[in-house]
Amino acid sequence: MNITIVGTGYVGLVTGVSLAEIGHRVNCFDIDEDKIKKLGQGISPIYECGLQRLILKNINENQLFFTANKQEAFLNADAVYIAVGTPENDDGSANLTYVEEAAKVIASQLEKDSVIVIKSTVPVGTNEKVEKIINAHLVNNIQIDMASNPEFLREGSALDDSFYGDRIVIGTSSEKAVTVLEEINKPFRIPIYKTDIKSAEMIKYASNAFLATKISFINEISNICELLDANIEDVAKGMGMDKRIGSQFLKAGIGYGGSCFPKDTKALIQIAGNLNYDFELLKGVINVNRNQQVLLIKKLKAIYPTLVNKKIAVLGLAFKPNTDDVRESPAILVTEELIKHGAKVLAYDPIAMEKAKLVLNASVQYRSTIEETILNSEAVLILTDWDEIKNMNLELFKTMKNPLVIDGRNCFSLNEVKRYAIDYYSIGRPSVERIITKASV
Repeated sequence: MNITIVGTGYVGLVTGVSLAEIGHRVNCFDIDEDKIKKLGQGISPIYECGLQRLILKNINENQLFFTANKQEAFLNADAVYIAVGTPENDDGSANLTYVEEAAKVIASQLEKDSVIVIKSTVPVGTNEKVEKIINAHLVNNIQIDMASNPEFLREGSALDDSFYGDRIVIGTSSEKAVTVLEEINKPFRIPIYKTDIKSAEMIKYASNAFLATKISFINEISNICELLDANIEDVAKGMGMDKRIGSQFLKAGIGYGGSCFPKDTKALIQIAGNLNYDFELLKGVINVNRNQQVLLIKKLKAIYPTLVNKKIAVLGLAFKPNTDDVRESPAILVTEELIKHGAKVLAYDPIAMEKAKLVLNASVQYRSTIEETILNSEAVLILTDWDEIKNMNLELFKTMKNPLVIDGRNCFSLNEVKRYAIDYYSIGRPSVERIITKASV
């Protein structure tokens, strides 16, 4: 089929590439001409394993096209996917400006009957609103059919989720839309769950809110484990063996970040608030996550009452491994707190440093290797569990002025750490300390 994707951000680009890969002719439209030019050359604006290779492959096979020209973008479109951003408003609600603008562009350009698919994460009722906008601005005598088709992509594993996902959710009251979307998605061979539009819109928010809740819950348990000298990894494994609970999203750390969980949890609270419903549980999830992100600073301050002129190394800036996304990354808050307390911050990330430079405090200094970053430092804070960090030689910590490691992602086994002369503090696990007094450091 001929498919148009409106928006070449994370969701739009991955969706477009995936649909091209399974045989559809995909036109990706964006108003950012510089981005479109680079994409046309096969250059991906985001880091996602395997994505750039598939972009080039499908461009060369004439399955995937990129354009900033509105007239070109919608020619012969059997389906149009809206995949633009829905950033957070000051009150936590979703900003639908880009969705509404996309609807008007679609209405001005469509020349044949089409199915309009909202892929963006939007509040319940948005599909109805978009349908009214499009119908009010149509310039040709055509018919549209609306459908909600929320995405469930994990950054760093997005292509796997596209091709091997758990389910494809289709929300619509249109038989034509169901038929078209079933045909589009048939090559994926993923179970399709059909429901009404409002339920489909809600499934996305509810899914992300539940996963965020699991993360905040296990982090609260990890804090109790530390007080009891228990091991959160053993606790989480024992919990996860219960099929009713499951093992995923029970990894203790310094909280969630990225473009989805923070935004979607706040938006769901706002949606509930608009209905005069106080979503107390989700408010608690957000508060726990906020507190968790500064946990490493509290641990560091307990050892160094003053951080003035202390050389602190930060390993990992992306909100999770295998992505260059730093949106809502714990690194933003952690580095800001370190600088506020007078520390000198040196940072390293294998992929995300260029994007981090756009959002972190200007006084953060960047290094090109782990070795350069930790050399002569007085503490190392680990914020992202990249494989490069997890597999590093712990002997390197001996090059520090003071081998003090505060690990926010539990990258190393306690038994391994005990072989080295390191003061090691992690999340929800017993500390490992050198046989020296704190006064000596």
